[in-house]
This record gives sequence, C-alpha cells and structure tokens, in this order.
Amino acid sequence: MIAVLAIGGRPDPAPLRAASTLLDGTWRFHTGDDPRWAAAGIDDSGWQTMDLTAPPGQHDGDVGLPDYVGGWSAHGHPGYHGYAWYRRTVKVPGTSASWDILGPTLVDDGYALYWNGRLLGGSGRLGPDPRLVSTRPLRFALPADAAGTTGVLANRTYMLARSGPSADSGGMHTAPILAPRPTSDALHRAQWRRTIAGYIVDAVEPAAMLAVIALALAFGSRSNRKGFLVFACIALALTAARRLNNAIVSWTDLQDLRTYTWLASVMWVPTMTAWLLAWNRWRLPAWRSIDALAVVLGIAGIIGALADMPIWASISRLGLLALFVVIIARIVRGSPPRILALVTLATVLAALFGGELLDPIGVPGIWFPFNIGVSRTQYIYAISIPLLAVLMVRTLPPRDGQR
Repeated sequence: MIAVLAIGGRPDPAPLRAASTLLDGTWRFHTGDDPRWAAAGIDDSGWQTMDLTAPPGQHDGDVGLPDYVGGWSAHGHPGYHGYAWYRRTVKVPGTSASWDILGPTLVDDGYALYWNGRLLGGSGRLGPDPRLVSTRPLRFALPADAAGTTGVLANRTYMLARSGPSADSGGMHTAPILAPRPTSDALHRAQWRRTIAGYIVDAVEPAAMLAVIALALAFGSRSNRKGFLVFACIALALTAARRLNNAIVSWTDLQDLRTYTWLASVMWVPTMTAWLLAWNRWRLPAWRSIDALAVVLGIAGIIGALADMPIWASISRLGLLALFVVIIARIVRGSPPRILALVTLATVLAALFGGELLDPIGVPGIWFPFNIGVSRTQYIYAISIPLLAVLMVRTLPPRDGQR
C-alpha cells in the first residue's frame, strides 16, 4: 500500500505538463439543459463566467487530486442540483500529432463532453433518467482535422440531489487537459495511478479482514469464545464489503452513485449491530437484554436510513454507543486477556463512531501522506485488524504441554 501511495502521489512529470494545456481559466456557465448548447455557433455571451483556475498546490479533500476548484455552489448557485453547461473556446496547435482531451477527473456527478457539437464521450449516462457513476480518468480523441483549428469545448454536467450539499459542490472541480499523443497516454496513466492510490487502502484492508475471518474459521472450533468469533466474522465481512465498495465504485462502472449512496446509508446499521452482538459475547454469558436492545436500535437505524429520518439514525447510533459503554464495563470486570480486548474494542469503536468520539477532540478526518488522502478510519483499521487476529488466537486453549 505504501508503494502504491508513494507512486500515485507523485506530481505529473513536468515535461508532460509542459507539452499539454490545462484548460482552466474562464469558462462560460449556465444552469439548466438544452442540447443546442453543445453547438459551436450559439451566442453564450450572456452566460455567467466561471474561473476554473486553481490556486497553486490546491487539491481535493479526498484523494488529493491536483488543480481542484470549487463547484457551482461556490460560484453563486448554492443548493442547485440538476443540469448545467460549461463552454469555452480551445485553440489546438497546428502539429502533425493526434490530439486528445483528458476529461475532468472530478465532477459532481456526471458529464458529457462535446467538440463543436460532436459528442466525444463522458462519465455515466445523461438523459431523462441519468445513470451516474464515479468520475475516473477518461481520454477522448479529437477529430483528425482539429489540429491547427479553434473549436468550442462544451461540457454538459449533472449533479444528483443531496441531503446536505457542501459549500463548493456542483459541476467541474478539475479542468480538462488538451494533450498530443503520446503525451496524453502518459498523463492518462499518471491520472490512473493517482486514482488507484486514492482507494488502494479500501481494497487491501478488506482482504486483510477476510484473512482474519479465515483464521477464525480455521481455528474457531477450539476457541473458548465461539459466539464472539461467529459475530465478529459477520461484522468483519460487512465491514469489508462496506470498505471494498469504495474502491469498486471509484474504479469501475459496476455500481451507480445512487446505489452506492443508498448502501452507504444502510450498511452501517447491520455492521454496528453485528459488532455489538460480537462484543456482548466476549464476557460470558452474553446479556440477552443487550442483544434485544441492539436489534431494536438496528431496526430503528434502518428505518431512519430508508425513510430519510436523521433523528432515528442519530438515536440508533447513540443508543448503540451507550450499549458499547456497558459492554466495556463488563469487560473491565472480566478475566484476561482483558487489556488486549479493551484496546481492540477501542479501535473498533474509534472506526465506527469517529464522528462522535474523534471529531470533538479535533482528530482530522483525513491525512495526505505522499499527497494521497488516507482517512483516519483506514489508519484505525490498520491497527484493529492485526489486534483482532491476535485476540482471536488468544481465545484458543493452550496445546498439551504449553502454557
């Protein structure tokens, strides 16, 4: 993971950026949607102007993508969602090379790129029923006769409605790049290395979680806490699925953003409930009252997520956290390995309840080692996964002749 982060976080090679043109600066911008706005000859002089020039060293707050600018919410359209268009003229140098447009690497939430009214391609599917996917590095070939001409590049964008949009959401956050081949090929590879690095932890840590599950399955029959192992395996599988989903949606088109958002709002509930049921079985006998309350709070959390009732989700989270406090008190009065169990549980709680436990004390939600974003949750799981493996092994009775 460290090697991938280090490679992906390198700046684009200076010779490649010198041979290409970042299409930042002033664009024409208009909310709404009209297919005729893709054409080169329309009069857009009355449109709003929007500067897509990023301050030096500016990057997004998630992956660390360079040349980041605020979206249309930061340019006079807070709370707006739906369609909007960007347009600007582009002069293509008159060389014998073939020219490509590298699409914007961060857009809320999908786009279609046009050259003089001709569709080049885009991210997701726009139209009456848009299917939006996570924006990834894409490359589009300009027409063969584009060299030495001036054309109009138009970008039709669409943003999904959000329950709590940020102050800079909406539309393009990075400008497209004009580049000749093979420079465009090399820049495209560099963009993909950065994108892979941005979510490599979300791919590797689930694999480690599955390895811990395999450990539990291999030796669980000898454990003196079989109930703990069963529910811990369920919780690890749900956690792994939730983390891996970040990489899947960011690297592929397999899942659209609506599905991803729905899963993210619902999957935390059974995951937290499974962890609670697991830790309730660390000190035996398990309290049935905690099991019953965990299930009730889990149902309340799912209802809150499905019905978009934040108060129910908050009650569920705080209620589950209170039950964990009771479990901690039980473990403190329990038998060894008490300290190891408490430390492991503390890491799990920090990962599950970062907003409640870490935000108030000012722990940043994300760091940027090697210029690539790594969340605090990912750091915490890097600690909790091996702790869980050690803890599971400690539940095994010693072999004959061993202490």
